[in-house]
Amino acid sequence: MNGKGIGFGKAILFGEHFVVYGLPGIASAISDITVAEVEKGTKSGWELIDERPAVPGYKDKKQGEIQRSLDLIFKYMKIDLEKNPVKIKLSGNLTCASGVGASAALASAVARALNQHFSLNLNDNQINEVAYEGEKGSAGMPSGIDNTCSTYGGMLSFEKNLLGGPNKISLLKVKFPMLIVLASTGITQETKEIVADVKAEKEKNPEKFEKFFADYKSIYKKAVDAIASGNLGGVGLLMDKNQQLLRDINVSCPEIESIISTAKSNGALGAKLTGTGRGGLVVCLCSDKKTQEKISMAINKTGFETTITEVGKK
Repeated sequence: MNGKGIGFGKAILFGEHFVVYGLPGIASAISDITVAEVEKGTKSGWELIDERPAVPGYKDKKQGEIQRSLDLIFKYMKIDLEKNPVKIKLSGNLTCASGVGASAALASAVARALNQHFSLNLNDNQINEVAYEGEKGSAGMPSGIDNTCSTYGGMLSFEKNLLGGPNKISLLKVKFPMLIVLASTGITQETKEIVADVKAEKEKNPEKFEKFFADYKSIYKKAVDAIASGNLGGVGLLMDKNQQLLRDINVSCPEIESIISTAKSNGALGAKLTGTGRGGLVVCLCSDKKTQEKISMAINKTGFETTITEVGKK
């Protein structure tokens, strides 16, 4: 039978790069999704038709990652492509860009579609394991937060188990959905390369990074409380503090800073990069729909594309 599956896009609100080292992060699925459809192939192996919307250059830059991800998924699911060739079609309304969890959305969607196509009866936990394996094709040493958001949806706290056991995942209490603008720098980066750069910097300056980690832990704890109580101003302030730490570990860039400046001057409560960094996306927290529209239009006028959406919706 033909198979079909979806994977949610995501926005990380707190914890990029820090989650790789076992610190807790906060992320939320957004409403935009990637859709995967699987049918029997006509020739040995796998064939991919990628009709996802994407920022210019994304698919070319990520071609190697996509191939590695799919190969890892087939291997993990023990699918013999010589006997069972497949044709995969990708679509959906999630615009692929660095920072929106596009690779994880692909992995979750494909895992679900293959599960249905081959009648494997995998549950969400098992789908998430497959998606994590697929994420290794792009991140090398993924934190697991992207595929978890993509598979389960909602807003969650995530803590990677560095010893190899189950990761600590918990749904967060959210008083009400939070309005955001996602702004794209138009720059696509290789996640694996930037994660490796941060690791190298940490090894050179372990004491400095210990201070960064301590500061981030404090931000995280306050953010959980602010989200639960609906303190949007508090959430925004903490987003700004998290962004400063991301500057300190050298994963920001001029385009990110330009977007943040525009967002803040037009009423954003907080703004920070989301995801890999050095390009990708910026998440801007908004107090109301009118301000959300104003921020989006102001960023558009400076030449960057935006998406109006929300996080924390059940």
